[in-house]
Order: sequence, then C-alpha cells, then structure tokens
Amino acid sequence: MASTKIRCGVIGVGSLGQHHARIYAATPGAELAGVYDSDPSHAASVNARHGCRVFASLEEAAEACDAVSVVVPTDRHAEVALPLLARGCHLLIEKPLCASLEEAEQVVAAARQNACLVQVGHVEHFNPVMAFLEKEVSDPRFITTERLAPYQLRGTEVGVVLDLMIHDIGIVLALVRSPLKRIDSVGVKVLSKTEDIANARLLFENGCVANLSASRMSLKKAREIRVFQGDAYLSLDFMNQTGHLVRKSDIIAYGLKMKIGLVKPGDYSSVPVHQIPIEKGEPLALELAHFVESVARAKQPKVSAAMGKTALEVAIAISDQIRRPAS
Repeated sequence: MASTKIRCGVIGVGSLGQHHARIYAATPGAELAGVYDSDPSHAASVNARHGCRVFASLEEAAEACDAVSVVVPTDRHAEVALPLLARGCHLLIEKPLCASLEEAEQVVAAARQNACLVQVGHVEHFNPVMAFLEKEVSDPRFITTERLAPYQLRGTEVGVVLDLMIHDIGIVLALVRSPLKRIDSVGVKVLSKTEDIANARLLFENGCVANLSASRMSLKKAREIRVFQGDAYLSLDFMNQTGHLVRKSDIIAYGLKMKIGLVKPGDYSSVPVHQIPIEKGEPLALELAHFVESVARAKQPKVSAAMGKTALEVAIAISDQIRRPAS
C-alpha cells in the first residue's frame, strides 16, 4: 500500500516562493496542493507551470494542505503564519522567523498550542558545505564570515542583518555552541531606511570570536566562511560549494620532512592543502525534503522555531546596537 503524500502549499510565489512550488511538485512524498499570492499573476504563472490549484484565501489553503511554506515579506510572517497554525498546518517559514521577538514568541506559542511543526528557512543549514563543517569543526577559536549581494528592493523591509547576516548568525551559533558574552557591531544606511552594510563581532563565553560581515551594496555575490581551531584551518564557499582545509598534523609532518632534508628549509609553498570533496546539491531542495520528511514522521526539524528564534534574538540585538544613537 502506497504511503500518503504530504499535501503542500506555498503562500507567496514571487522570486523565491516559485522555487518552493517547483520543488514540492518534484519531491517524492509531497504533493503540490496549491498556491496563494496577493498578486494573482504570480499564482497564475505557477498554476500554468505545475497545474496546481490557486487558493482564494489563507483559509482555503489551510483546508487543503497539511504543510505550507510561508514565503512572504518578513514583516508579514506572523500575519500569515498565525491563522495557518490555528487551523493545524505545519509550516516552513522563510528566515528570519519574524520581524520582531514579540511576533516570534506568538508563532512559537501558536505552534505549541496547535501541535504543529515549524521549520525556519535557514537554508544554509542544508547546504552540503554546512554538513562538512558540522563534521570537521569541533572547537572553533576564530570564525570570519562574509555575505555580499547586489542591491535589490526585495528584502529591504528589514535591514541587512535580518536580510542576509542572519544566515551566518545561525551557522555560527550552531558551530560554536556556547552562550554569547558580548556583541560589538556597526552598520551604515546607504539606500534603505535601515542598514545596508553591517559588521558584528561576537564574543562567546568559551572564548571563541566570530566576525560577521554583510552587505547588500556589493557588485558581486559572496557567501564565505573561514574557521580557525587548534588542529585545522578551514575556508569554505557556500555559494560555489567548494573549500579547502589545512590540518595541523600535516604542518607538523611537513616540518619534520624539512628537518631531515626532504624539503628545502623555509619552503612552505608546498604545505598540504586539501581540497574538500563536497557532493554538491540544491540547498532549498534538501531543506524542503527535510521539512516534508519531518511532517511525515512527526519529528522536530533540524532548524526548529526555537532555533530560529534564538538566531532572531541575536540579529535584533545587533540591529538595535547599530541603530542606537551614539552616546
């Protein structure tokens, strides 16, 4: 007997939401039940490609779906999520969880009250690069991240910290696994009402320091991380899913070869640098497959509402510090 497919819907099928619809339509175990968008042309376009239903309202979507992706602007996340949760829908809410901690707490409480799963769309946690980091990083001492993007109007309802940097906040919190001790941040408004460029230095209780930089005023795109720990240095590229690794044990072995004359003294140009064999994959497809599986098995997702709320707390602390008038 074939297992029942999870009926999935998408609220908001613009530039990102259309890909949620595409992936649900192709995901084993999922059925694209339908979509809803405040712009009828977006919904009609998805309907033409996938032959799915176009919902007339959130209530209609909730009636027809077991699980729903909420892919609307951040400042509307709670407005859309709360009525869906009240009707028993499991949700994947794009990052950040909400625009404020008060709204995030309402969503977390509603999920608990209605026994619904909520996964937050921190998609980099499903990037194959993150899988490698989770395996190799054991005791990070210093981390740097850089996330750059060209300016576009989409996403500017929030500052660059909630728009872009929050990806790296979530990554760093997952890798360091220590309480935050101090935050020092700076940001600059250029074209938006809120910061378009930001830098944050996070000091953790265990002594690890993370330096996070984000800009949506760049001429190029970049999503990179460097991790330094006692036994290794890792440099990885989330966008191209590539990276390299230098191990302390290899440096020691290389030094011994130099000592006994197998390598010319002082020549470190051939220190072993390992290219990381990352099996590439589409992070969004991996994320949505995990969401569908979590709903099917009634298990908490990797990036839960609680985890998304923790990342939001740090992001808002950084944003508030940036916007606080200098004393």
